[in-house]
Amino acid sequence: MQQLGEDAAKLAAASLWPLADDELIACLQSAHRLEQAAAALQTRLVHQATDRGLPAGQGHRSTAGWLRARLLLDPAPARELADRAAVLSRQPAVEQALLDGHVDARQAAVIATTTETVAAGLADLDEISPADAGQLTEQAQTTLIDMAQRLPAYQLYRVGQRILAHVAPDLAERADQLLLARQDARARQARGLTMSLPADGLVRLSGALDTEDAAVLQAALQPLCKPSTGDERRPAQRRADALIDICRLALTTGELPASGGEPAQLAVTVAYDALAAQLGAATTDTGDPVSPATVRRLACDARIIPVVLGSAGQILDLGRGHRLVNGPLRRALAVRDRGCAFPDCDRPPRWTDAHHLTPWTAGGPTSLDNLVLLCRRHHRLIHHPTAGWQVRPGRDGLPDFLPPPGIDPTRKARRNLYHPRL
Repeated sequence: MQQLGEDAAKLAAASLWPLADDELIACLQSAHRLEQAAAALQTRLVHQATDRGLPAGQGHRSTAGWLRARLLLDPAPARELADRAAVLSRQPAVEQALLDGHVDARQAAVIATTTETVAAGLADLDEISPADAGQLTEQAQTTLIDMAQRLPAYQLYRVGQRILAHVAPDLAERADQLLLARQDARARQARGLTMSLPADGLVRLSGALDTEDAAVLQAALQPLCKPSTGDERRPAQRRADALIDICRLALTTGELPASGGEPAQLAVTVAYDALAAQLGAATTDTGDPVSPATVRRLACDARIIPVVLGSAGQILDLGRGHRLVNGPLRRALAVRDRGCAFPDCDRPPRWTDAHHLTPWTAGGPTSLDNLVLLCRRHHRLIHHPTAGWQVRPGRDGLPDFLPPPGIDPTRKARRNLYHPRL
């Protein structure tokens, strides 16, 4: 094993420029085959270690936890490797197909899992004998292994959901009904959502939803993440923004359950002097730091609670909270702007923040002629230090938006033509 590793490392460091195109492709295919052989070896080693009780014997509650500690793996790859080792140990034909190079590791995991699902579905059918069920399960497995020559793992998974229609069409509908009922029950137990600790300013979401809940989420996200002219966000970015927009809307409704006796809300702590100077960073109520730019944007439409601290940081006085943009003023903004006022944005008032044209931290008043409604994306854009967009009161008191020179060299003022004006 050590010699193989050293040889592979030397090969990886070799110069590749002398290779012709066909040689380069052949080497890439061989490297992939080598990777899959190593993956097969890994799964067999993990299964053997689990059978010997090594994870539990070394103080770990699960094989995945043991792999994380021994191989310094992230949680998701550790779980995937542990699960693959377990399922392939129960499906020797699929494991052999992996060893023979007929399938890759992900395809093997999909086929093995699908085989077990098909077997469970057929076992629930009264109209078929155990021997016939076993024969059909083997036929389904063989069919999927053959299909792996043309289909990647995610497509094999889709085909596997209806594999009985290929091998036993007369039983497929009844078996699928029973299978879906079992899947629904398992999915409700397996669903979950986790959020990682911040790393380089990002918090990673991971989780699983059952089919019904996923459909609800997609229905809520879809209207908010459609691409529009000039929108350069990737689809994944649009979905992320849509999810946060939905959460922000829920926070503004006042209908969420109370938390600690207060309405559900985002809390950000920042020194007043630093906020007034537009320089200070802050921390959220989860203890995570946020940048000065984020603080300034949040302060546009915030509930400010003054806290007087002693020299040692102890709280000496906790003042009463007040909302910078109160109910009547917010309603007046909604009537005037009819939604996000950024040129031709179609977001309605409930998806917007109130932005101060002259910042509150610079002495700008909280009045109708110094405020404008902006959706989250355009609020970020206005606060972006290099985007170049500016907003100012027009002659009639309504906000004008000045594009950067890269969009319009004359910087002619623009307004939203989508929302009708009174």
